[in-house]
Amino acid sequence: MSYRKRLTLLVLLDSLIVASAILIASWVVYPTMATWSNMTIVVSVIALLSFHHLYAMIFKLYNKVWSYASINELKAIIYAVTLSVVSTGLIQYLVNGFQIYRRALIVTWLLYVTFIGGSRFIWRVYRDHYISPNKDQKRTLIVGAGSAGAMIARQLTSGQSDSDLRPIAFVDDDLYKLKMEIFNLPVVGTTKDIQEIVETERIDHIIIAIPSLRNGELKEIIARCSETTAKVKILPKIEDIATGKVAVKALRNIDVEDVLGRPSVELDINAISTYITGNTVMVTGAGGSIGSEICRQLMRFSPKKILLVGHGEYSIYQIDAELKKVYGETETEIIPIIGDVQDRDRIFDIVNTYNPWIIYHAAAHKHVPLMEYNPHEAIKNNVIGTKNVAEAADTFNIHTFVFVSTDKAVNPTNVMGATKRISEMIIQHLATRSETKFVAVRFGNVLGSRGSVIPLFKEQIANGGPVTVTHPDMTRYFMTIPEASRLVIQAGTLARGGEIFVLDMGEPVKIVDLAKNLIKLSGYTTDEIEIKFSGIRPGEKMFEELLNEAEIHPEEIFEKIYIGKTNQVDINPIFQLIEQFEQYNNKQVKEELMRIVYGEQRMKSHIS
Repeated sequence: MSYRKRLTLLVLLDSLIVASAILIASWVVYPTMATWSNMTIVVSVIALLSFHHLYAMIFKLYNKVWSYASINELKAIIYAVTLSVVSTGLIQYLVNGFQIYRRALIVTWLLYVTFIGGSRFIWRVYRDHYISPNKDQKRTLIVGAGSAGAMIARQLTSGQSDSDLRPIAFVDDDLYKLKMEIFNLPVVGTTKDIQEIVETERIDHIIIAIPSLRNGELKEIIARCSETTAKVKILPKIEDIATGKVAVKALRNIDVEDVLGRPSVELDINAISTYITGNTVMVTGAGGSIGSEICRQLMRFSPKKILLVGHGEYSIYQIDAELKKVYGETETEIIPIIGDVQDRDRIFDIVNTYNPWIIYHAAAHKHVPLMEYNPHEAIKNNVIGTKNVAEAADTFNIHTFVFVSTDKAVNPTNVMGATKRISEMIIQHLATRSETKFVAVRFGNVLGSRGSVIPLFKEQIANGGPVTVTHPDMTRYFMTIPEASRLVIQAGTLARGGEIFVLDMGEPVKIVDLAKNLIKLSGYTTDEIEIKFSGIRPGEKMFEELLNEAEIHPEEIFEKIYIGKTNQVDINPIFQLIEQFEQYNNKQVKEELMRIVYGEQRMKSHIS
């Protein structure tokens, strides 16, 4: 129906209701018509009609979608009716010689509110109860009877979303809410009862609607949900939800990050702001998983300029476009720069031209098996590339250089880890003679980064399996991309020169357990999606370390951040490797890498 036709029908309906209300009131209060004259009735009807349409326009009674009517629409009706009746009383006072028929107006108000409100809400009642519901709707249990859960329930029950979910009940650990109802939905138990409720109520879907849950609490609830056959969705965490805006469309699937049970690292915002705000910062590998997230985190602190340096044209275009879209109105100048860290002249030119205050060096080859097959490229990118950027920072007196390293640099058995350790040695050497503060940051595997197991597992599950795991005892440390990036940024503020910073990453996770969790979270069982063990790949270690016993200081220097001891570095073998590596075959390259890392006596025992 067009707006014009709808407006005409509502005006006619309201006119009939208003006239009926005041005529019925006159008959109820003054049945003999002795004191309630025809003239008074006519004047009152005209006045009430006029004022009603005036206030209906002011309170937008003709612009509301009444099939979604709620308390706010009822308030608008009461305001419009009350002001219309009061205004009509004022007209009576002026026309009838300062006399107001109060009882008649009170009855009119009651009938008026009932008729207007009833005419608006009857359509919602009819739609909700008599129009056939969708037979394909999924029976849904909402975990959390707080404000977020109530908002989700309201949207689902009122038809404000296109979702096929039909809420059946709530569960909540607040015992005062048990047996209560929210939008006619009962709170039927606590989170401990989820499995039983899913079975008895034939639940198809579960919505976790408690955005403020901590990771440990969330992990526990997810574990209970995983014991059922229901599919699980969750609202984003509270920091990701705009104030007061909770919507069904914000629901997302449970992800592996939710079940790690790791609290996020809290940053020293003041220290970072002092370091970043108003200064020029440079990020190499800015189009990669870690580099791009570092850029996103840095933008929160309003640097003067941010240099997005990378070799891949499209990845730099993407992060440049994203930052300009999200932060386009800020004073920060976003500068995309195409440059290869292996190109020494180009890197020196960039650093000389823009003179950044701090450089975050995230550019690297990091895929372990690929680097086993391509050790020369690992040296070019990881060793020579790091040397180029670090020496540019030293030459032009850059204040701080932060190198993004890896747990695979600890007692490395592969080419990638060895090149990362040698890169650490290069910056530790520079730290002993440079005015620039050189530091490295080590962390474990990053969930969702390019080349990580999570995207691979998801793809394998989507294809119906099998999910391939190298070994049943394979373990790794894991953290999220934002967490890793925050650590890198925080390390810059803690730098004194030559340190290796390490995040306390909690307990290592078995890869096979990670695969099982991901299969369950995708709505399958391990019977439906098989797990196959493919064998350890070239260069892989069964267990990873973050610092060896000779490197670590036992106390934290910042919440969940440890510092490694600064060791003396013999830089000459590294320079010799850089000069001669192209003459070696793959095996010889790896032998030379290990000789530098471990020395001649221990080298052979670490070559796989």
